[in-house]
Amino acid sequence: VQLQASGGGLVQAGGSLRLSCAAYGRTLSSNAVGWYRQAPGKQRDLVATISSGGSTNYANSVKGRFTISRDNAKNTVYLQMNSLKPEDTAVYYCRSSGWVHTLGQSPDWGQGTQVTVSS
Repeated sequence: VQLQASGGGLVQAGGSLRLSCAAYGRTLSSNAVGWYRQAPGKQRDLVATISSGGSTNYANSVKGRFTISRDNAKNTVYLQMNSLKPEDTAVYYCRSSGWVHTLGQSPDWGQGTQVTVSS
């Protein structure tokens, strides 16, 4: 499946952004999707996941601030990011797989979208 991430930008601390991960070539509704992020000089970390059934999980660093959701009619998964902090600055990627526990082995990545949070 081809994924396209979008919605990044420059925002002040405390602001909000909504990222989108759109799928082409196959439906996302039967797939789990994860959002990852990679800051300069750091490894790529998992931020949030959503299963095909809608179950969600979050990294501790974003719990209570970020919300992952899906719109199967639009074949898109979103990441709503509120109360953004400078440490949220990173390139954000989406990834899909059949199940959440297989996301780590999936080759299906979207291109990244840059999120920059100014202090």
